Parts: sequence; C-alpha cells; structure tokens
Amino acid sequence: MSLSVLAFFAMVFVLVFILRTARIGTLVAFLMAGIISGPFVLDLFQVNETWTFLGDLGILFLWFTIGLEINMKRLWQMRRTIFGFGAAQVLMVAVMLFPILVGLTNWSILGVITISLLFAMSSTSEDIQLLTDRNQLNTTMGNQTFSILLFQDLLSIPLLAMLPVLAGRSFNLGATLIDVVVTSVTLICGVVIVGRFILNPLLRRVSKLRSREAFLLVVMLNIVLWAVIMDLLGLPAGLGAFLAGMLMSETVFSHQVRAEISPYAMLFLSLFFISLGMGLNLNILALNWYIVVLGMIGLVCIKFFALFIVARVRHVPLHDARLIALMLSQGGEFALLMFQTMKTSGIQAVPAENQEILTAIIILSMVTTPFLLALHDKIMRSTKLFARARGRKINGAGNMIQPEVIICGFGRVGQIIAYVLGTKKIPYVALDLNVNAVMLGRESGYNVFYGDSTNPSVLREFGLSPRRTRAVVIALDNAATARNSVLSVKSIAPKVKIFARARNLPESRTLLKEGAQEVWPETIESSLMLARGVLGQLGVSESVISDLVSEMRMDNYSELDNAITDRYN
Repeated sequence: MSLSVLAFFAMVFVLVFILRTARIGTLVAFLMAGIISGPFVLDLFQVNETWTFLGDLGILFLWFTIGLEINMKRLWQMRRTIFGFGAAQVLMVAVMLFPILVGLTNWSILGVITISLLFAMSSTSEDIQLLTDRNQLNTTMGNQTFSILLFQDLLSIPLLAMLPVLAGRSFNLGATLIDVVVTSVTLICGVVIVGRFILNPLLRRVSKLRSREAFLLVVMLNIVLWAVIMDLLGLPAGLGAFLAGMLMSETVFSHQVRAEISPYAMLFLSLFFISLGMGLNLNILALNWYIVVLGMIGLVCIKFFALFIVARVRHVPLHDARLIALMLSQGGEFALLMFQTMKTSGIQAVPAENQEILTAIIILSMVTTPFLLALHDKIMRSTKLFARARGRKINGAGNMIQPEVIICGFGRVGQIIAYVLGTKKIPYVALDLNVNAVMLGRESGYNVFYGDSTNPSVLREFGLSPRRTRAVVIALDNAATARNSVLSVKSIAPKVKIFARARNLPESRTLLKEGAQEVWPETIESSLMLARGVLGQLGVSESVISDLVSEMRMDNYSELDNAITDRYN
C-alpha cells in the first residue's frame, strides 16, 4: 500500500478530529481533505474515472438519504409549520437574492431563479448535528428549525424537476411551471402507488428470510434500479435515487432501512465530498478570492436577516429568532449536490467557472456557522445586552420518535405490554423482525415497526436515548437475541431500566448479569400462579400465599435452586 494512501487517511483523521472538536460537521472535513489531497495542493491523487465513479455513488446515496426524509404522513402532521415558516423563509431569501444576482451577473432568468432557490437551502446534516450537540433538537426553536429544513428537502422535488428544463429549453414561465408541477405530482403519486402495492410486499417477502444481507441488497437494488430508469428516460440518475428514498420512506421498513444503510451512505457520501474537493479548481478560486469571501459574507448576512424577519413576523421570541437565523444562515449540501449533478449531466444553468465560485461560497458559509453560534453564546454569557432565554422543551418534535418505553419483540408478551401501555396513554414503540406480527399489529392499531433490536443504530433510530427513554422491555423468546438486545440497549443508555422475559432460570440469570434490572422467567412464574390458585382452593389464606410466593421470588428464585431442574427446558 502506497504512502499516499496512509498520508490521506491520517490527514482525514486529523481534519475530522479538529473540526468535530470545533463542532463543525465532518462533511466539511472530507471536503477539505479532497482539496488538500487533490491536484492543486499535495497532488496525492488525480481526479480519474475511479474517483468520478465513487463520487457518482456518493451522489446517489445523498439523494437517497434526502428522499428517505420525505414522508407524506410526517409532512401532513407538520404542515402548518413546514408550509408556513419553511415556505416563507425560502421565498424571502430568494426574493432578496434575485435582484442582486440579476444586477451582478449576466445569467439567464431561469439560472438566477435556480441559484436563488439553491442558496435559500441550508445544510440539513450540519444543522441537525449542531442542534443535537447543543441539546436543542427537542425545543420549540429546534422544532421550527427542523420544519424549515424539512420544507427545503421537500423543495428538492421541483428543483430536481427543473433540471431537464435547464438542460434543453429556453425560459418560458408557463411551460416551466407546468413541467415542474406535472413532474412533481407524478413523482409523488408514483411514490405512494409503487411503495404501497409493489415495494411493501417485496420487502415483506425478503424480511421473512431473516437475512440482513438480502435486506440490504434489496435496498441497494432499489436505488440502482430507479437511477437506471431515470437515466434511460433522460432524467438525472440522482432523481431516481431520490425517488427510491421516497419509496422507502412510505414503507413500514423505513426505520430499519435508515439504520442499516446509514454506515454505507456515510461512506459513499464522504467519497462524494472528497471527490468534490478534489475537483475544485483552486487556480480559478485564487484569482477570484475576494468574490468568494464577499459572496460568503453577503450570503450569510442576507439569509440571517431574511430568516430573522420571517421569524419575528411569525411571533417567534427574539432569542429563538436569532438562533434560527444563525443556524440556517449557511448554504447547504443540496446546492453542492445540484451543482455536481448539473456538471456531470452537462447542464449549464450558469457558467462552469461561476459554479466553482458558488461551490466555494457555500463551503465557506458552512464552516462559519459553528463559529457564529459560539460567538452568539459568548455574547449572551458576557453581556446583558440581550435578554437571556432558554429554549422551551416540547413533548414532541415533529418527525422524531420519542417513546417513553421501547418494546423489543412483539409476540404474545410484547402485545400484552403494548396493550397495557396504550390503555394508560403511555408513548411506546415496539419493534420486531417478524413481519407478519408487525403487519397484524399495525392493523390492530399498535405502534409497531419492523426493526432489529440487536442493532444499536436501529434502537437509536427508534428513539432510544439516555435522557428520554424511561424503560425498555425485552420480550424476545430467543435467549441469544434477548442477550444481544440487552447489550445493545446498555451501550446506548447504560442507566435505562430494562425489564425482560426469560424462559427459565439460567436465561434469567444471564440477562440479569448483562444488565437487565428485572427478569421474569415465564415457566416459573406460570407455575407460581398455578400454585397460588391451588393453595387458595385448599383454604390457605391470601396473606400466607403472598408471603410464600414473595419468599420464592427473593434473590432471583434462589429457594428453587434445589427444587427444579431446567434439563428439559
């Protein structure tokens, strides 16, 4: 293995370490790694077909990830905030940018509209990470910020639909609007129909194999298939990957898909940003450095004031309005993705040289956001110029699953527990790998999903958190799976209370050893209930029976060690 590869990975590690310490998104680290290792700095690698191919895969996975967040039910639940606050923010930024771009450039009207809308988009990955790091995701400010980001993701549908228009037609407002609306509506309707009548049944059959590899292959095949279909239709392949994500979001398997695909998506997404950094023409940027710097300052200032005005008009408190405006003041990876998609598709909405400059402006703006937030926090702590305020916590956060109880396993035991919790209006979520149990449970009104409870990523996806989750129930009938689930839960939330079922004493003691607080061996408990009934029938008083049963339950049924054997269990 060459020293250039070693140097590259060492550099990536150092950049990720430094930027994450500064609370800057890791995607910026990969961008910088691509720039430094590219032909204009260290020249460790050349931008060849291999890097182009890996970058194209990264594009597909990024589109898929964005599409996976577009869920019709979620959009309907948050429609007022999304289509009110989100639409107003995008419109205000675009309206402020449009005359400036018209005056400073010689681009076509359609190109100016496209760039104005792309600049109105913010970095979903960076902002969600910042909200999580600052423990503000589950606040009113965090919920409003997330709603704006969700609207921006939704806006990607008509923006994607505009690509064929940019590729082959002169600007005609009526024809363009018709094309965009028809394409967007067709995509949305197609997602609902194909997801419900084709993809759901297919995933149901594959899930019965209980093969993680087969499940992942179906997801990958879905991405590539739709990318190829769109490419054959003369549309960008990224649109197909985006459509594949939307299809998956409409299935009961969406959470499992998101958890399983996340490591691979992050890998290929990193490769995309590395290849993007390698492809930046630093000679052009060096000649136009003042345009990049002024453009970044102008973009951040315009977006800040536009967002702040919209937030105050909507009666958002002053403190929250400032934070929302700062949080969303940068450009986003969606615009970078669109530039790259247009570049690879040969679409010249704006001159190629200008695209390099626009890309640099967005990257630089993404780097500034954490520092602006840190500066805001310092000012708030050191002066009384601004009234201090704390973000108000809310019970729900739109699309985020935040159950108080997580039930792992939805057999007879899991169903009874879910029924009891439901009668008391206690928020819960249940997950199981038996797709038949999941589908029947959902038809009966239970909040159950397809998911692997032994996978920590899946548990996080379903809302397991050290601060929010109050209890986890392990209702699995397989001893090894139950043990692995306990270990996965403890790796995420070490102090959460775990209640488990077991078939016998040895399994019960294994689960207790691994960290479960209470374990009930069903064979022994059912025997004790039968014994209670027999003794009652024979005239033994209820107090004596209760004392006897309690004594037998002490020290994990130690009194029964010499009385029973699990040889035949």
